[in-house]
Amino acid sequence: MTTIMVTTMIVLLLLGFPMMIPLITASAIGFYMMFSGLGQMETLIQQMMAGIRPASLIAVPMFILAADIMTRGQSASRLIDMVMSFIGHVKGGLAVSTAASCTLFGAVSGSTQATVVAVGSPLRPRMLKAGYSDSFTLALIINSSDIAFLIPPSIGMIIYGVISGTSIGELFIAGIGPGFMILMMFAAYSMIYATVKNVPTEPKASWGERGRAVRMALWPLGFPVIIVGGIYGGIFSPTEAAAACVLYAVFLEFLVFRSLKVNDIYAIAKSTGLITAVVFILVAVGNSFSWIISFAQIPQAILETVGVNEAGPTGVLIAICIAFFVACMFVDPIVVILVLTPIFAPAIASTGLDPVLVGILITLQVAIGSATPPFGCDIFTAIAIFKRPYWDVIKGTPPFIFMLILAAVLLIMFPQIALFLRDIAFR
Repeated sequence: MTTIMVTTMIVLLLLGFPMMIPLITASAIGFYMMFSGLGQMETLIQQMMAGIRPASLIAVPMFILAADIMTRGQSASRLIDMVMSFIGHVKGGLAVSTAASCTLFGAVSGSTQATVVAVGSPLRPRMLKAGYSDSFTLALIINSSDIAFLIPPSIGMIIYGVISGTSIGELFIAGIGPGFMILMMFAAYSMIYATVKNVPTEPKASWGERGRAVRMALWPLGFPVIIVGGIYGGIFSPTEAAAACVLYAVFLEFLVFRSLKVNDIYAIAKSTGLITAVVFILVAVGNSFSWIISFAQIPQAILETVGVNEAGPTGVLIAICIAFFVACMFVDPIVVILVLTPIFAPAIASTGLDPVLVGILITLQVAIGSATPPFGCDIFTAIAIFKRPYWDVIKGTPPFIFMLILAAVLLIMFPQIALFLRDIAFR
């Protein structure tokens, strides 16, 4: 059965079908072979519906909607101006500002694609004009945007939390430390790059200009306060924080900034609906696939064959990192989380690993794979947004991928990088 399911998925993928078709076809084959009678399809549909039933998933369309509103409004530009006013004048300051702006907007939107558009569109021309190469600029924007996977709110963390039964609030808090560690790595590399290439610096802003930039950004800075402060303070659950973000985004962009009009609501709702539909279809078919392979004891058989169960906690973490990293180079991150998380669940449970630490490492591997050739999803987002050929987009990525892999190694060696804030907030 396993051979037939895997072969079917590979053939359909090679024929160019979207990922949901191979998943649902393989699931249907598995249900047909495992069960008899008219209950086959009923059970399949029940498992698909069970995948999208958890209330925590309500946060996904909420964060997508909030990100769409902010991307079309002024929140991104105000955050960029604030960061630029403080560090734009130092060596490599424009590149550091770009990385920091991606991190800040990721903490506002939770979407890597939205961050590429909102931050990359205005800052890429400025970086090119300042003397940075296009390959470095594109790689910096793509990989810095992937910090949004780690900084709350993270849609990837929500999916992992639902699939594994891990607290989404704990995942959100635990992602802050690794996210800022990666930002520091990118900032250091940007400064070294600018020094070696002798890139000119930006004019230094006066304290008056900095004060104005901070005042302009105060409203958008309320988003991370709502998300992190609300969850940390016990005011909101992650789902309630998502709803509060939507309300706050509407308040800012429609009433305070007046950057959007009532006529924009239809386009925003349509965009959010399309993205949400794709995510939820993937979650539904992914859950049915995960259920049938778990029912058939396939994960246990795979792990026993490769000897992961006997590798110990560190060995399991390394195996998880390799599997998720490689898979995300070829497949959509949400699908990878849905399919691989149940496979490694027995090894995680048997070795007593902290599921929050595992979730952070998985999210980090998703971030790395999303920006890694050949098929990292953010590579193609950048190609579409910036109208650049494939080779130009991926040429500058190796140093950033190396830094992200180093971050994963540091997390395995020093788990408190991720768990320190979680332990303060929830222990």
